[in-house]
Amino acid sequence: MSSDADFVHLHVHTEYSMLDGASLLDGLFERTAQLGMPAIAMTDHGNLHGAYDFYSKARKHGVQPIIGMEGYLTPGTHRSERKRVRWGKGDIAEEGGNDVAGGGAYTHMTMLASSTEGMHNLFRLASMASLEGYYYKPRADMELLERYAKGLIVTTGCPSGAVQTRLRLGQYAEARETAAQLQDVFGHENVFLELMDHGIDIEKRVRDDLLRLGKDLGIRPVATNDSHYNNPEDADAHDALICVASGKRINDVNRLKFDGGPCGA
Repeated sequence: MSSDADFVHLHVHTEYSMLDGASLLDGLFERTAQLGMPAIAMTDHGNLHGAYDFYSKARKHGVQPIIGMEGYLTPGTHRSERKRVRWGKGDIAEEGGNDVAGGGAYTHMTMLASSTEGMHNLFRLASMASLEGYYYKPRADMELLERYAKGLIVTTGCPSGAVQTRLRLGQYAEARETAAQLQDVFGHENVFLELMDHGIDIEKRVRDDLLRLGKDLGIRPVATNDSHYNNPEDADAHDALICVASGKRINDVNRLKFDGGPCGA
């Protein structure tokens, strides 16, 4: 976590990101307050189950809570469709591969509520994604985004976002079209390019094109850290949690691993 009080984490997976986030809320806010950060966002995977707990503990520690979610979107299909989609010719078996994430089932997008109305819309969006769009993950489609867009700020998300996936596949025109569609739905001022730097190749491969796209469409960048734990010394415990989630052993060299180094919330 940066010691710069002007930096606000906008991509945080708390304990409510089951078997992925290791940021226990009490420790998260103690650490945030300790570093003098004025606010922090909650962006758990596809759910808002921890929103009340997050809000209450944030206020207790004098930190401004930002209610959000890392949502899952259908890859250009209706939420009722249960099928895998391939955008390129690469591997779609793993997160962060060369094609659509989740074996072709979904993409990612960071969503943040900017108002009370936005928070209510985010709750509705999450509920409908779970009730009507569930296919490996609770997924929304463009129809739901249009219905519940008011009061939300969105970003292009992590490397498994639709824009970054298109860029990774060399499909600049499609990436530009996707970003422009988001601007039409949420408003130009409410869409941001999400830039991460954990020292991993999948982020570096799209950075130049992502910045180029931002200049083409007038989309402002925002720097985030894909935060999953509170302190650098928590890295090993989080690594063990990932092994539990994926059914792998710690000494398995071919397993999912966060290689960006210790980078707690």
